[in-house]
Amino acid sequence: MAERKPAKKGTGKSTKGTTATGKTYEGFTDEERAAMKERAKELKAAADKADGESAVLAKIAEMPKSDRAMAKRLHAVIKASAPGLSPKTWYGMPAYAKDGKVVCFFTPASKFKSRYATFGFNDSANLDEGAMWPTAFALTELTAADEARIGALVKKAVSS
Repeated sequence: MAERKPAKKGTGKSTKGTTATGKTYEGFTDEERAAMKERAKELKAAADKADGESAVLAKIAEMPKSDRAMAKRLHAVIKASAPGLSPKTWYGMPAYAKDGKVVCFFTPASKFKSRYATFGFNDSANLDEGAMWPTAFALTELTAADEARIGALVKKAVSS
């Protein structure tokens, strides 16, 4: 039997390899592969009807302090603005869904080693304005005005 080599630590660089089914993959960073693995766990948890709220709060609790503070505030703003949205994790990040489809999500800066966090909307959000509109916002902090704007956008995103 062939001897197994120990796994190498992630460098964040793109890699090339083979999946268990023999298909090749190329170009994914360690962080992207980790996000995909988390997504697979989330799908399994959804099948098991896991509680989305507690999963989101657990993910928020794991975040570094600055990301955690923003995520907590966003969670409160979103719940107050659109109580019909269901909290869930999505690729290991807090997200909020309507009828099973993710409407909005928070990407902490620490997730992909970015200089800012992101609050974004998926195409299921009702934000269309003409031929072009923003779908994501960079966040370095949250002011009261930012929270009010996000609350208004979330309300609009779930309106019919």
